[in-house]
Amino acid sequence: MSVTLDEPAVRPSTSPAQRIRAEMAAVRLSVSWFGVRKALTDQQRKRAAVAFDAQSHCLSAGKRLLDTKHPAYKGLTAIRGRAIGYWRGVTVPFPEPGMRLIRQGTIETFDLQMAEFRAELNEAVQVLETRYDDLKDLAQQQLGSLFNAADYPLHLQGLFVIEWDYPAVEAPSYLRQLNPALYEQECARVASRFDEAVRLTEAAFIDEFTKLVDHLTERLSGDNDGQPKVFRDSAVGNLVQFFDRFRNLNIRSNDQLDELVEQVQDIVQGRSPQQLRDNGTLRQSVAAQLTEVQNALDDLLVDRPRRNILRRPRIGE
Repeated sequence: MSVTLDEPAVRPSTSPAQRIRAEMAAVRLSVSWFGVRKALTDQQRKRAAVAFDAQSHCLSAGKRLLDTKHPAYKGLTAIRGRAIGYWRGVTVPFPEPGMRLIRQGTIETFDLQMAEFRAELNEAVQVLETRYDDLKDLAQQQLGSLFNAADYPLHLQGLFVIEWDYPAVEAPSYLRQLNPALYEQECARVASRFDEAVRLTEAAFIDEFTKLVDHLTERLSGDNDGQPKVFRDSAVGNLVQFFDRFRNLNIRSNDQLDELVEQVQDIVQGRSPQQLRDNGTLRQSVAAQLTEVQNALDDLLVDRPRRNILRRPRIGE
């Protein structure tokens, strides 16, 4: 599902941290999942150690309770992956575990989409429930004496859950009257969190953009035994998706990065993967232009504050 985020009005006098603090909200994603792996008991681990003539305290061993490759179970993990991917795709980092920042204007759309994921997950759990007895029987055959019926709950409903909420990250207002000094301390802590969020967001965009440009440049440059290298449509498609996300979530903290993204967008705009495969001259031209962007990204990586990043090797070096 694609999401269009409106560009907020920005006052030039505000900093990136102040902008995201005013325009974004925290969103926390929590996933509860029935653990399909269980550690062996001390007695079972001792028996396993005998087979290897080893000491049991030096071994770490476990058993798999359900076949995770079964289609019914894979259906659950697929939904979980899509939900997490969507959450990450419409948000930017925040330095608190499990929390990210989302544009306030997209919360309603996000909430509806997550509700759809939750409904899909509940349906998938019902499907798994219909195969639960078969999966337990299979586990009993595969685990032998390691099988323990007590490891398996009677039902699976409620054991696979996706939840989300929008926690407050600002200092609680009641502290202002209760303890002004503590309130100021909390305000300073929150401000530092948003400063760090800016750094994390910029770093994430630079790293993702660099990898995408590197990959496409590598596919377009050189050859294999005299033939152009093969590349998938996704080499271009992933860049196009990045442009959309960058436009929607860009916090405008780095003018050079903005210019490089716009430059690459101009380079690939209107040029399909098939055109790049069929037209050798176009392919070489695009590769040369992307190499220039790589050089600029190298400089951007080295100049990035608070990070000591070595220069990436060039293709063919």
